[in-house]
Amino acid sequence: MMMHFKKKQKQQKMKGVLYLIPVPLGETDSTKLFPPYNGELIKTLTHFIVEDVRSARRFLKRMDASIKIDDLTFLTLNEQTRPEEIPILIQPLLQGISVGLLSEAGCPAVADPGSAAVDLAQKSGIQVVPLIGPSSILLALMASGLNGQNFAFVGYLPIESASRIKALKTLEKRSILENQTQIFIETPYRNDKMMMDLTQQLSTNTRLCVASDVSLPSESIRTKTIGEWKKEMPNLNKKPTVFLLSGGTH
Repeated sequence: MMMHFKKKQKQQKMKGVLYLIPVPLGETDSTKLFPPYNGELIKTLTHFIVEDVRSARRFLKRMDASIKIDDLTFLTLNEQTRPEEIPILIQPLLQGISVGLLSEAGCPAVADPGSAAVDLAQKSGIQVVPLIGPSSILLALMASGLNGQNFAFVGYLPIESASRIKALKTLEKRSILENQTQIFIETPYRNDKMMMDLTQQLSTNTRLCVASDVSLPSESIRTKTIGEWKKEMPNLNKKPTVFLLSGGTH
């Protein structure tokens, strides 16, 4: 009887696993992006933390049409989620239920509000397992030809023009001093404004990789000097884009 009680007590203490599930960066064939394991694992989960329930439901149905969406539990985590609401999201994990965390596009928790749930999971002793999938940041770096041994992802730059220009100049100087590739992103509808600032404010010898629609049929990843970009400005309006720069002479 005592052994049975100890076994039951141990089972009660077990926690679920938080699986970080990548999502396509746009409309593309999922079989080209994910190993079969992702789909098999997804079918075992009943709880998901997502940015938007509707897009999450569409993704799961594309991954496997047999999934009964209405039987699943969705917990929302986005920019509107208050810090005090985060503990509620990991309650299923503390109760022994494994949970899938989905981003709107790409890998969860990288330039993504899902990092708040991952942080609390780590602090709560919950196992976190990242699954293989597309990361526009790493794919762009791989194809850029810039330094892949020393790089920094700095996320979004300031929206206000003067602050953004100051940040760009700081990144250019840092890149030169540390021989470090600087990687950043912008809201798609502000890409053209970002491109304008880059070409007007940085040295003509600074190399800039512009990676748009990464992993999609319309993918474009090109690295040129600022001087070369001035002669051929791309149309990046509303295209998800990663910018990578490397200052100095090459």
